[in-house]
Amino acid sequence: MANIPALPTYPEPFWMKSAESLPSYPKLEENIETDVVVVGGGISGITTGYLLAKAGLRVVLLEASTLFSGTTGHTTAKITAQHDIIYDALIKQQGYEKAELYYKANADALQFIRDTVNEHGIECGFTEQDAYVYTNTDSYLSKLQDEMAAYERLGITGYYVDHIPLTNIPAIAAVVMKKQAQFHPLQYLSALAGKFVEAGGRIYEHSTATDIQQDQHPVVSTANGYQITCDRVVICSHFPFFDGYGFFFARMHAERSYALAVKSKVNYPGGMYLSAEEPKRSIRSATDLDGSPLLIIGGQNHKTGQGICTINHYETLQRFAAENFGTESISYRWSAQDLVTGDKLPYVGRITENNPNIFIASGFKKWGMTTGTAAALLIRDLVQEHDNPYTQLFAPSRSLSLSTLKNLVVDNLDVAKHLVSGKVEMVHRKPHELNSDEGAVVSVHGRRAGAYRDTEGKLHVVDTTCTHMGCEVEWNDGERTWDCPCHGSRFSITGTVLEGPAERPLKTIEVSS
Repeated sequence: MANIPALPTYPEPFWMKSAESLPSYPKLEENIETDVVVVGGGISGITTGYLLAKAGLRVVLLEASTLFSGTTGHTTAKITAQHDIIYDALIKQQGYEKAELYYKANADALQFIRDTVNEHGIECGFTEQDAYVYTNTDSYLSKLQDEMAAYERLGITGYYVDHIPLTNIPAIAAVVMKKQAQFHPLQYLSALAGKFVEAGGRIYEHSTATDIQQDQHPVVSTANGYQITCDRVVICSHFPFFDGYGFFFARMHAERSYALAVKSKVNYPGGMYLSAEEPKRSIRSATDLDGSPLLIIGGQNHKTGQGICTINHYETLQRFAAENFGTESISYRWSAQDLVTGDKLPYVGRITENNPNIFIASGFKKWGMTTGTAAALLIRDLVQEHDNPYTQLFAPSRSLSLSTLKNLVVDNLDVAKHLVSGKVEMVHRKPHELNSDEGAVVSVHGRRAGAYRDTEGKLHVVDTTCTHMGCEVEWNDGERTWDCPCHGSRFSITGTVLEGPAERPLKTIEVSS
């Protein structure tokens, strides 16, 4: 049995810890006017703001928390157009032209990041890497062969191989996409945010956008009572904070996945790796604060709120790392939330046809470094009313295929199942029964509630009814959060909204300890 080092007690993404002197910005504390408001301080929002400011527009960027604190700060940070086994499926479901456009959009995004790093001399660990999707299962050989045939049809530079350089992982075949890349996303984006400000852009942190009033000029309202009047609004807030009758909560579902940063005895040969089969295994290298090598090992995805006993997902990766890489220590652990659309393509463009001045960028699945950048490049052109070849491919109002509609029906039946099951669940445990650092669904005065006892013995009790559409949230022991299994809203132990679509906190319940 391999020695298995302990997991860190609390989740903390490697990127947040290892980025030196991240910038901070003030709150919005006045009513202002501008040309464009960008909402969201991740890769799509910052890149969009940078591009529009560089084009000469007055741009204000609002972030509800701090820059990079959302999905962008919890990524594995692969910059690649190899998004799992996707191109054969895209050709069959969407047609050759759309599959080709999807590849070109992501290849353009990779090239933009490469050029931007070189133009500004950004020190962010940007290195070219070959990307591999591999399998050790006979049943997946034909799928990889079909994917390679799709590469050849689309003119993608790649190869089909019967082994991978990472010999610690058993593999009988792989498809390789050459000259992809990886980087430190926060080092890259903090530099890009600086260039945005230099170009005249303004950034406000801890400034939550809550609504958009439609008039001749849109007005963005914030939680602390201020307003920004503008000509265009770009929503890059992971889940759109403003729906505009686009019904995005019914057209996307949320998934969580997990990652470890480990120190290993293995001499890493380079490359970025992803298993073709489930459960997914994602592997890449990084460099720790002291200059020592790390491996970032990810996987174990599930729908948000439906991965019961979520610490088990970390423990599964913990065993995988120990058995295959001789783990010496586990330096960091973290998880990410990603939004998945019915046809697996992101929503980028005008939020609806009736809201021509409001744009969104969402639904990046697990590939936001490239698709988030591609979204920014597209929105730059849409805001300036320039032609862009990817407008129809990513349009939120695009027509959906029969298979996509079936996926959405399945997703919404799943929502209905969890809505009903949460209401009829019998709960017997009481808040006073919880141990230190333990959370659980409990019964308070005969009603379902959620309780967590912190390490100092204090109880935090909330109503488990999600404030979005009334589903019952579940305890996430891996992150110490309350997660909604219906639409992916997440709340802290005190009920504060961590991720939407919910906008209001869970109600707190007073009980004795």
